[in-house]
Amino acid sequence: MKDSNNKLLRNFAKGADIGWLQQMEATGYKFYDDYGVEKDCLEILKEHGIDSIRLRAWVNPSNHKASGHCSTKEVVEMAVRANNMGFRIMIDFHYSDSWADPEKQKKPAAWKNHSFEQLKEDVYSYTLVVMKTLKENGVEPEWVQVGNEIPFGMLWPEGSIDNFEQLTQLLNSGYDAVKAVDNEAKVIIHLDQGDDRARFVNFFDKHQENGGKYDIIGMSYYPYWLNKDYTETIENLENNILEMISRYGKEVMVCEIGGDYLKPQNTYDMLKEVIERVKAIPEGKGLGVFYWEPEGADSWSKYKLSAWGDDGRPTIALDAFLL
Repeated sequence: MKDSNNKLLRNFAKGADIGWLQQMEATGYKFYDDYGVEKDCLEILKEHGIDSIRLRAWVNPSNHKASGHCSTKEVVEMAVRANNMGFRIMIDFHYSDSWADPEKQKKPAAWKNHSFEQLKEDVYSYTLVVMKTLKENGVEPEWVQVGNEIPFGMLWPEGSIDNFEQLTQLLNSGYDAVKAVDNEAKVIIHLDQGDDRARFVNFFDKHQENGGKYDIIGMSYYPYWLNKDYTETIENLENNILEMISRYGKEVMVCEIGGDYLKPQNTYDMLKEVIERVKAIPEGKGLGVFYWEPEGADSWSKYKLSAWGDDGRPTIALDAFLL
């Protein structure tokens, strides 16, 4: 979304990652609004204040229901669909054929035996093709992640933090490819555990030392996985956001958040608090909050942190985005 001066709009993003949606629909899952009326899931999300959509991109994925798909073709289809409905778009490059996260950063099979120099070209050319294909289809993502939850690096072992100079070169290849297609797209580097100061300082200090290029620091925030209530860690999250802004001169976004779908009131309370605090960051440098797979109902995905009930309707948690 751009205004008449071709500047990116600066309003606070309320987002959802919906990488499972195509397959949920393809396997016959039905979505219902608060009143039990069957609707397009994107319409239901919009009715709950969601204005931005995040899509993960995998290189050569399988057809596995939950751990496959998200190919370039599918990502473009979903991006066009969401864009045509007025959503702002974030693309999340995992640089893998399936899930990439702190525990696993497996190279795409097609890149497995490539040299480091070839891997840099792989990252550049793959990123460039996806971005160009999106643009050819009328989609200009507002934000682009290079890597997904990479506190220990990506494309292991070459891009491990044990080889930080190489990691920075790989990330810069992704950055350069994004900017070659759309210089206004903002590039995000995304780590997990947004309440963990040391995790972020250790990473971004080294990335900076090695000439790292990026626009936004992205964070995940999941108290659930730390077996803590959000009230125990939210001060750390806010303090970390403020320090990242002052230390590196960057904007910050919560790219992933979620809570137990069986405790929707607690998840609502957490979302409300996080949204309020990120939105209140001075100078608008807290850019937004994205729920990870709110529509990914446990009955379909076996994922416990959606914001969807067993009745096919959103839980009260999603109402936090209306505030």
